[in-house]
Amino acid sequence: MAGKLVCLFEGLKPTIAMVMIQITFGGIHVLYKLAKNDGMSMKIMIAYRMIFATASMVPLALILERDSRPRLTGRIFFLGFVLGMFGGSLTHNLYVESLVLTSATFVAAMTNLTPALTFIMAIILRMERLAIRTDAGKAKVLGTILSIGGAMIFTFYKGIGINVWTTNINLLHHHAMTTSKQTSAKEALGALLGVGSGVSIAIWMIIQAKLSKVYPPYSATALTSICASIQSVAYAMCTEEWAAWKLGWNIRLLTVVYTVMSVLQIIVNLQGNISKYNKHLLRKANRAYAFASY
Repeated sequence: MAGKLVCLFEGLKPTIAMVMIQITFGGIHVLYKLAKNDGMSMKIMIAYRMIFATASMVPLALILERDSRPRLTGRIFFLGFVLGMFGGSLTHNLYVESLVLTSATFVAAMTNLTPALTFIMAIILRMERLAIRTDAGKAKVLGTILSIGGAMIFTFYKGIGINVWTTNINLLHHHAMTTSKQTSAKEALGALLGVGSGVSIAIWMIIQAKLSKVYPPYSATALTSICASIQSVAYAMCTEEWAAWKLGWNIRLLTVVYTVMSVLQIIVNLQGNISKYNKHLLRKANRAYAFASY
């Protein structure tokens, strides 16, 4: 009996890890909203996040992979630069702007497009076989349709409100009234930005597969973080005032620290362990668990 329980727990490890990861993502989204409500520029938020991530990842790569890291070539640097853009600066800036214009729940729905977009692009680039006649191929097509359909329902369908219980807590302190036309325009723009973020992540996943074949994981992440930091800082410096870069002992600093530490300590490590189980589809498909913490 004990042996069966141990085997069951071992089999559930990837799923439990994914639940923890998505709850962490939920906390990130909520803090993004709170930081924006406090007046922080999301461009500066992303720049700080990339800087802190770089400062944390580079020492890990230097220590853990000092003997296994190959020479940095022009091709590897180019892949890292492109990954820094599609997996860092571009993706996160599109993502947070979509979050600001819509809601955490809405953005969580839009992120469900990511596995579908990745699958479609992999088919186009012949990195994935459809095999429609097999059960696995049919499941992939059905999952893609459900993913896109669910995201579209969240985009266009407006149902009745469901109030499970009433509270007087209002973390965002929204008092301003907006017209339905303004709200619809913001949601439409937010939806487009969310889709753009999903496309960017899909491109990042495909390119990351190429880099992972020639460069170890921590070094690849460090290189990506360095490139993303340069891009994000340059973009923020061109669009924001110097005074807006100030961080204090408030929600802004908490958001930056939480996003970096959670990604490094939980998401990166857990997903690395999940890969040992070859649960690639599980890793891509379980973003729906993020709803639990929104």
